[in-house]
Amino acid sequence: MEASQIAKLDDMKAEHERLLGELGSPEVASDHQAYAKVARRASELEDVVRTYDDYRDAVAEKTEAEELLHETHGDDERDFYRETLAQAESRAADLEAKLREHLVPRDPRDDRAVIVEIRAGAGGDEAALFAGELMRMYQRFAERKGWKTDVLDVSEGAVGGLKEVVFEIDGKGAFSALRHESGVHRVQRVPATESSGRIHTSTDTVAVLPEADEVEVEVDQDDLEIDTYRAQGAGGQHVNTTDSAVRITHKPTGLVVTCQSERSQRQNRDRAMRILFARLKALVEEQAHSELAAERRSQVGTGDRSEKIRTYNFPQNRVTDHRAGVTVHGIQQVMDGDLDAIVEPLKQLEL
Repeated sequence: MEASQIAKLDDMKAEHERLLGELGSPEVASDHQAYAKVARRASELEDVVRTYDDYRDAVAEKTEAEELLHETHGDDERDFYRETLAQAESRAADLEAKLREHLVPRDPRDDRAVIVEIRAGAGGDEAALFAGELMRMYQRFAERKGWKTDVLDVSEGAVGGLKEVVFEIDGKGAFSALRHESGVHRVQRVPATESSGRIHTSTDTVAVLPEADEVEVEVDQDDLEIDTYRAQGAGGQHVNTTDSAVRITHKPTGLVVTCQSERSQRQNRDRAMRILFARLKALVEEQAHSELAAERRSQVGTGDRSEKIRTYNFPQNRVTDHRAGVTVHGIQQVMDGDLDAIVEPLKQLEL
């Protein structure tokens, strides 16, 4: 590796050690916001520091094997050190490749929890049915990664499926893995209600937002209009006979968030505020960077079939991502959360 890269890795290791020390200090430990900020940065550096330590060990082992190989004259010993040298060189090369990836500037949001919004687009009932399947796909993907999911709000379709759903996925690397899922997802298949066997094309829109901390988005309570109303849909008698649902309007921006998934008005309010913070953070970032203006709007477009980023073709048993140019066969495995073959090429586009 280049000297400048080694120097940067040394600085990152030193920063990690300093942050670990700060986490144990009374000043940081007593300040919740400061502790969370330091802990997040320490966690971001942990993987690269561990990889760097392994790389230095491999380089040291390689150097030692080279020295011993030159000092040894017996054939058996020389064969042993040649094999040791080859293994150390291979390991050092693999670790160096990982370190180079770590040195690529990262989006500070990569390890954030994400809020995923799925809405039925063109296609009526079939779009709502597929929205439910997309939600399950992301939930299964999260399970494979050991991440937690939490449904924040849901609106069911008339014949099943979902008109709209908002849920959180919390786990290290969640935003990094899912940030490219935003856009129009197109499905081509024969609906169960289609008697003639004709293939229908429907769409759903997906938006992925990194969850925001309250300290990152300042919200004046006077700017909020909070209404309660009687929840509709599944949930039993209690849900339908109490004003547990919550609608929050952020008056300066016109953003409206509703939540009725919980029985408690307080729980629905807390969930709605989490969604509002994420949407406000995305809006602030769009306004702060002119080149990202209307980013969230461009993510999902109008839901028209021609705006697709990915096509799920059931008759041909394939999923095609039109940005990475990747086609994966075995659609049921993909719908069961096996997304790595699609997600990884999209992440590589950033390198």
